[in-house]
Amino acid sequence: MVTIGAYDGVHLGHRALLGRVRSMADQLGAAAAVVTFDRHPATVVRPGSAPQVLTDLAQKLELLATTGMDYAYVVRFDETRAAESAEAFVRDLLVDCLSARAVVVGHDFHFGHRRRGNVGLLQAMGAELGFDVLGISLVADDGPGGEEVSSTRIRRLLAKGDAGGAAILLGRPHEVRGRVVAGDQRGRDLGYPTANVEVPGGILLPADGIYAGWYRRPGGSLHPAAISLGRRPTFYPGADASVLEAYLLDFDGDLYGEAAAVRFTARIRGELRFDSVDALVAQMDDDVTTTRALLAPA
Repeated sequence: MVTIGAYDGVHLGHRALLGRVRSMADQLGAAAAVVTFDRHPATVVRPGSAPQVLTDLAQKLELLATTGMDYAYVVRFDETRAAESAEAFVRDLLVDCLSARAVVVGHDFHFGHRRRGNVGLLQAMGAELGFDVLGISLVADDGPGGEEVSSTRIRRLLAKGDAGGAAILLGRPHEVRGRVVAGDQRGRDLGYPTANVEVPGGILLPADGIYAGWYRRPGGSLHPAAISLGRRPTFYPGADASVLEAYLLDFDGDLYGEAAAVRFTARIRGELRFDSVDALVAQMDDDVTTTRALLAPA
């Protein structure tokens, strides 16, 4: 039993589909495999308009490992793969490589050169080559109108700074990963030393602002954090790039050079420019107090 997709974010809609695949595989007495790609296909076929991704490959595989699937097969998606016909993709991957007995995909799944492959083609080839095909709709949420849960929708929420709304659809807070690098030390001078986390390009960061969230160190320890994401207009009014900084509450230690994971739980406010350092520090005091309240155990 095989399912194929980008699975960016491995959100609740993905998990529902994967749960269905797992159940069907059990009924057939077959293994359940998820096929995904080493990068978002759009970065190759339309790089100028490709979306920033919710998860890098390592994160995606970690999340997929929690879904109950037996295997995850990663397809290298490059220009050669993008030029491959839909028919060749089916024969090479589904038949020769995976010996699929059944294939489950989203109803709008497209694949192959110029996206000419679809559920109808899969079904026709399955009838010829000996595998069943099921195209299913995305899972809808419980809100008014029952809007589908999708990676695109989650990106829209994050673009508005709605970390809480994104977390509901993801089933967890949005997490980005990077490495702690040296900053300008302004946070330390203001009484709030921060970890300056450098996130690789292509990973989606939420809208600029101040957030309550969590910081995970390499050993797995989680620390409540007040998170600043923005261009720091009080000191750098002409900055053209956002900086991600996390202040770990009640923590004293050296984080430089460490791998870091930052989870955005709730947005506190947008980024502001202050007329004085004292006004900025007073607001930072309030932000930390709010962070404590938002992250306190229920």
